[in-house]
Amino acid sequence: QVQLVESGGGLVQAGGSLRLSCSASGRIFSINVMGWHRQAPGKQRELVASITSGGSTNYADSVKGRFTISRDNAKNTVYLQMNSLKPEDTAVYYCNADGIITISLRHLDRNWGQGTQVTVSS
Repeated sequence: QVQLVESGGGLVQAGGSLRLSCSASGRIFSINVMGWHRQAPGKQRELVASITSGGSTNYADSVKGRFTISRDNAKNTVYLQMNSLKPEDTAVYYCNADGIITISLRHLDRNWGQGTQVTVSS
């Protein structure tokens, strides 16, 4: 069993910054990809950013140049630094972990965190 726990959401004014964190716990040997998705009211969940265990990153066009994803493999933790926030960034942000291999060498499907609310006021 693997659990993902997010933290760092909140309310911020437009132009401000927030840093999200997500830690994976359980009998984990390795995680291939960790990332962040978001879902605004009435909209589909969308990818925000992802990062491989080797450090390769991928960003949605809407956040390029403003958001930075990073991870600490030893801690199974992924971060999302969000700068120059806009009201359209308001959403529930979900952490995900893909390609999990457990200590017993089981391969697990995508795991999701419970989500953290980010609200950007204009």
